[in-house]
Amino acid sequence: MGECPAMEEETHPPLSPMELFRTREMVTVCAPMVRYSKLAFRNLVRRYGCDLCYTPMITSDTFVQAVQARHSDFTTNKADRPLIVQFAAKEGDDWARAAELVAAYSDGVDLNCGCPQRWAMTAGYGCALMRHPERAAGLVTQTRNALADANFTVSVKMRVFEDTKRTVDFARQMEAAGVSFLAIHGRTQEQRSEPVSTQAIADVCASVRIPVVANGGVRTLEEAWKLKEATGARGVMTARGILENPAMYAGYAHTPVECVREWVHTAIQTGTPFTCLHHHLIYMLEHTLTRAQRRCFNSLTSTTAVLTYLTQNLLIEL
Repeated sequence: MGECPAMEEETHPPLSPMELFRTREMVTVCAPMVRYSKLAFRNLVRRYGCDLCYTPMITSDTFVQAVQARHSDFTTNKADRPLIVQFAAKEGDDWARAAELVAAYSDGVDLNCGCPQRWAMTAGYGCALMRHPERAAGLVTQTRNALADANFTVSVKMRVFEDTKRTVDFARQMEAAGVSFLAIHGRTQEQRSEPVSTQAIADVCASVRIPVVANGGVRTLEEAWKLKEATGARGVMTARGILENPAMYAGYAHTPVECVREWVHTAIQTGTPFTCLHHHLIYMLEHTLTRAQRRCFNSLTSTTAVLTYLTQNLLIEL
């Protein structure tokens, strides 16, 4: 795709998403996270046992219409596979075209049906689509039909309803529309930190023939296995857990020093803006710094200041 010079096509990609589901006992997934699941972080977590990564959510209409949006919203490299590009979409033409634009540089596209933020709901994105399953199904079918490669996945990330039957019905409609797999956050649109409904996810897993990824409340590898066993899901996805500990899928209880070091190097090499570099470190060091140290570290305003703090106060050699 000549319009996106930052992208590099992988000539010998690793396992595709569907191959992962066929061969892994549990597929480990990094969730789509606005501002956070960008290229540098995806490159980092892949080194620590993460099988599959999502981009942050991208609005499909803007992506299609503006070259600048394509350059800023989607970057990748040879190490960044397998990769799912997540879109917020409400028009079939936009999402289908956006999928075609990223197809050569990724392994699948995902329709966000789970974002509960007010702006997304007002615009007709995210959870708003779950109120109109026929519209979501139409988006899936149109995009699936627009893609020439049958191995390129089209997936949906959804939430649960309070009524489990509605959750199962929505999942079945997405399966009938042609999705390759589903990711399910086990909380409703209104819930934030409440316990995840493992039963609702389990009911979906038992009701569809496609792979299901369970999402919600996972912060350690042990918790990932427990969620998999409780639901019967083929994979487990985490957001906050992997932010706090990018090495969690490798079995680390907290972010190891070498992971902090790798993050700094990777972020600098990929030109990651200071704010992003800093915010990730704030999450990673949450269990390392004292309250007083956190106040100091969180107030730093430059990459140089961060590097100095890490070397002088935490004795991390960079």
